Amino acid sequence: MREDQNTLILSTYVRSKGAKFMTEKNKKHVPCILAPAGNKDSFLAALAAGADAVYCGLKILSARMEAKNFSIEELIPLIGLAHDMGTKVYVAFNSLLKQDDLNIAGRLLEQLDRFAKPDALIIQDLSLIELIRQTGFAGEIHLSTLANISFPMALKLVRKQPGVNLVVVPRELSIDEIKAMAMACPSGLGLEVFVHGALCYGVSGRCYWSSYMGGKSGLRGRCVQPCRRFYTQENTTKRFFSCQDLSLDVLVKILLPVPEVKVWKIEGRKKGPHYVYYTVKAYQMLRDHGSDPQMKKTAIQLISRALGRESTHFNFLSQRPYNPVNTNGQTASGLYMGRIKGPKGKPYFVPIEELLPGDILRIGYEDDRWHSVNRVGKYVPKRGRFYLKPASGKNVSSEAPVFLIDRREKALGEMMAKVENKLSKTQEVRVDSSTFSIRLSNRYNKKQRVFEINVFRKMNKKKSQNQTGIWLYDEFQQKLHSGFASNVWWWLPPVIWPEHEEKYKKIIEFILKRGGRNFVLNIPWQMAFFKEQKNLNLWAGPFCNITNTLAIDSLANLGFAGVIVSPELGRKDYLQLPEHSPLPLGIVISGNWPLSISRFLAEDVKTEHLFSSPKGEQAWVKKYGSDFWVYPNWELDLSDKKEMLKKAGYSFFVHIIEPLPEAVKMKRRPGLWNWDLELG
Repeated sequence: MREDQNTLILSTYVRSKGAKFMTEKNKKHVPCILAPAGNKDSFLAALAAGADAVYCGLKILSARMEAKNFSIEELIPLIGLAHDMGTKVYVAFNSLLKQDDLNIAGRLLEQLDRFAKPDALIIQDLSLIELIRQTGFAGEIHLSTLANISFPMALKLVRKQPGVNLVVVPRELSIDEIKAMAMACPSGLGLEVFVHGALCYGVSGRCYWSSYMGGKSGLRGRCVQPCRRFYTQENTTKRFFSCQDLSLDVLVKILLPVPEVKVWKIEGRKKGPHYVYYTVKAYQMLRDHGSDPQMKKTAIQLISRALGRESTHFNFLSQRPYNPVNTNGQTASGLYMGRIKGPKGKPYFVPIEELLPGDILRIGYEDDRWHSVNRVGKYVPKRGRFYLKPASGKNVSSEAPVFLIDRREKALGEMMAKVENKLSKTQEVRVDSSTFSIRLSNRYNKKQRVFEINVFRKMNKKKSQNQTGIWLYDEFQQKLHSGFASNVWWWLPPVIWPEHEEKYKKIIEFILKRGGRNFVLNIPWQMAFFKEQKNLNLWAGPFCNITNTLAIDSLANLGFAGVIVSPELGRKDYLQLPEHSPLPLGIVISGNWPLSISRFLAEDVKTEHLFSSPKGEQAWVKKYGSDFWVYPNWELDLSDKKEMLKKAGYSFFVHIIEPLPEAVKMKRRPGLWNWDLELG
């Protein structure tokens, strides 16, 4: 059996180019290549590849809970080894924190800082900024893409947050939009850009699909990926929302001249060491020797063999954007190797490429209930036969696809072993328990005027005993009289892209001149539009995803007058928030809440027409502004909980009124969302 040629190419690259790389690195701005690690083997592969930094998560409070992740005890020697090799380590702490999580998170931070000493934390929840201050964590703070910092004006406000050094920009941005963000980047703040890895259908921090369908929140790292499944619309069944992977490959040369882009991020904490090693090496080649035709060719080869999904450049080139949903293509992770043949009792497949001992195969798609994972025990030549074990193949569907999802070449294994041998052999460090306890504030008079608001898409002339809210969009028509403007609650959208920033700035200025003073901001950083205004009533909206009182405290420091909490929470979480809240609280008590908000839609999906899941759940898509909102055909409805919530301390009750398309019929079903669940 031959050794894999690609790994030999990599070994040659390491030997022949290392000295030259160090010389070139000292001459110019060189972005850090950030590698994913969801387990020890992937961590070692990242170090073997020479990654500049590695990011990983803990076993709790991470946005990729499906990865194996690490305990603090496991991280201590790995971080020490990484630092000895000149590699930084970032710990992803990018989960929403419920009130009961705050002390747990604080204790973990204290232990991380004392024993493991990572270089940075990646966070989305604003409470972490205060927890970091209270625990004295000494590393940097990087704001995750889940924090939704999507427009340039936000960056100056972000820089004012204590300890924040880096912002991870959305994957949807084009190079022109990234440059616009870079131009606005204040001194001391850098940008991190995704260059490779999985794409989510929804905008980060704006997808509630998994949570709405069963309490598994993507914002807490537990997404069950409903977007990857089959859906049916008008007798056509396809994976309408399943994206290809992002791969900027040779286009990263356009990023190189942008000094504010400090980090190139490779996504993939659920991936194996083969993927990690190949992608890191490929992007090193493209970064350091992208003008060398042979190195560029080798890098593209490595990316194609990294065992990800089929890839796309997505929105990166403004003049040539690609829709990442190809409903006629392959969107499963792994390298396609063939299809199941043979009788039910003895299924096999004929691989289109050779199989090596230790290769990991997935039979079927990840959402197939019968899918299985098989390890290859011995070498199988190209066009040979690989027989599945009877137990594994019992219910395998005929013609099911087979994917190679991980590979451990001999040369790669040897390189990883060489790195592992450097691990400290000293006695295991005992991580003492922490006694940290959060300090909460309590700033406001609990006796608040209770009021309700109906939020509409357009100006509504019907009289109502409730106050009126209206969504703002970039196509807003500037026709207002002062009395109307001052009485309305103006709702800013959950996403603002760089191309629309100036429009929103002018719209808000226009409304302010007409006497508008009540605004609901659905990104905390939208406060940047109001920095010089006084005597305004600015509330943080439900899309700010606020789930604990320390995050509310951060919003109070930004100048917010009140907070409409996240609609994802359960009964216990809702009822305990008002007790220690530093601001008045509101809640969405009824209406249409989106499953997801996206910047794109597959061409064969009709907007304003129902589509169905395999379980019969139905939804539709509506375009607002430049974004696509996916709605279920049943409403969120906590109306009968109103008195309980009022008694707990809520004073602002929101009804979101969504105009229904003619083709959509709503179902009558409980709309409690996670009220009776313990949000995962």
